Order: sequence, then C-alpha cells, then structure tokens
Amino acid sequence: MLKELEDFQLLYLDIETVPAYPSYLEMPERMRHLWDKKAQTLNYKDDKKPLEIFQRSGIYSEFGKIVCISVGYIVKGSLNLRIKSFYSHDEYKLLMEFSQLLNSHFNSPKHLMCAHNGKEFDFPFIARRMLVNGISLPSLFDIAGKKPWEIRHIDTLELWKFGDYKHFTSLDLLTAIFDIPSPKGDIDGSQVGDVYWKQHDLERIARYCQNDVVAIVQLLNRYRGKPLIKEEDMEFIELTEIV
Repeated sequence: MLKELEDFQLLYLDIETVPAYPSYLEMPERMRHLWDKKAQTLNYKDDKKPLEIFQRSGIYSEFGKIVCISVGYIVKGSLNLRIKSFYSHDEYKLLMEFSQLLNSHFNSPKHLMCAHNGKEFDFPFIARRMLVNGISLPSLFDIAGKKPWEIRHIDTLELWKFGDYKHFTSLDLLTAIFDIPSPKGDIDGSQVGDVYWKQHDLERIARYCQNDVVAIVQLLNRYRGKPLIKEEDMEFIELTEIV
C-alpha cells in the first residue's frame, strides 16, 4: 500500500473536539440523562459520577462537537506542504466549509485522506457530525456499501499496528521513535475543552491541531522512507475564524 501511495494525492487531517455544552449542569435534561447512562458504561471500573467524567463527553460524537479541522496537502509538482485550518464556534459553518473543500478539490478516486487513528476517531466523528448538522457526506466520507479496499482512508496508527488490533501507539510516541519533532505545544488533548469553554481561545486550539497534521505528514514520510519536510517548505495559511 505504501508504494501505491505515489499514485494518489493525500489530504492529511486532524480534528479537535470538545463537549457540546460548557458543563454537565448546562446540558439539556434529556442529554444529561443520556450522558448518565453512557457514563455508567465508561465507568465500570471506577466509582466516579457522570459529572466527574463530563470532560470525556467531547470524544463522543453524540455528546461532543468539532471546533477545528486542520488539513495539509503536498502542493502538486513540488515538495511544499500547505496547512489550513477550519475553526469556529459554529460547527455547521465549519463543516460546510470543510465539505466544500472536499467537494471542490478532493473528490476523485485519486484522492485519499490520512489521519492518525483516523478510522477509529477522526473520520467517523466528522461523518456523524455532518449528518447531525444536515450536511450531505462528501464522497471521501460516503463509505456505505463499499468494500474495504474501496474506502479511501489511510490511518498511520493502523499502518503501525501491522494487523495487531489491540496495539495503540500515540502520535507523540511514534514521532519520538522516528526522530520527528514533537507535535505537542503548550497544550495537550486533555486541555482542549478548557481552552475552548473557559479561555475561549480557538486560535490556540487551531495551532495545536496544525502541529498534529505536520506530525502525521512527517510520520508517513518516515514510513515510506522519504526525508522529512523542511520548515521552509511549509506554508501555513493565515488563521481566520469562520463566523
């Protein structure tokens, strides 16, 4: 598969998600009741209350929302990496702009999406939230009825597993062992919810998200025996919040 990638154009991506509500007590009663039930299944080894694990609701598409999608792609005919972020308080507008990008520029059989743990998290999360927001799925996400080899998704975690389904390796660890600069900046994934709901700093989240996209690009290059992309060959599109 790695050799075959030469024939495709890849869109690398990473998403950041947060709880859909600022706090447990601010959830609508019906959703709070459903979170209580969900929390029971998540908490079978501990004795924590649903309120205490509320921050974890952001990683479930039924209880969370997307606040940032960062994407990267190699400019055709060059070695230059271009990075762009879609971020907004309005999830519908964010997803619409992302969908328009896919429909306009990444909609052929020669296009693939790549993410770390994308098949378990990023890809299904985006697809589910598009449906919740009433957005038609772009072709890269419309996988119903397709055979596994017809689905145009690449997962750097899955590639590292080599068929070992129980093995999880973080992006941070993989960048360390492949001697790639760490993608981690001044925050980590566990802090994104607080940065969003308490600090209201979307740009900080977008910068963090972009670092992960760069790390995914570099990791796949290592897998493929290619050199790392130099910083001077990276172009970051100016951060602009979607309003």
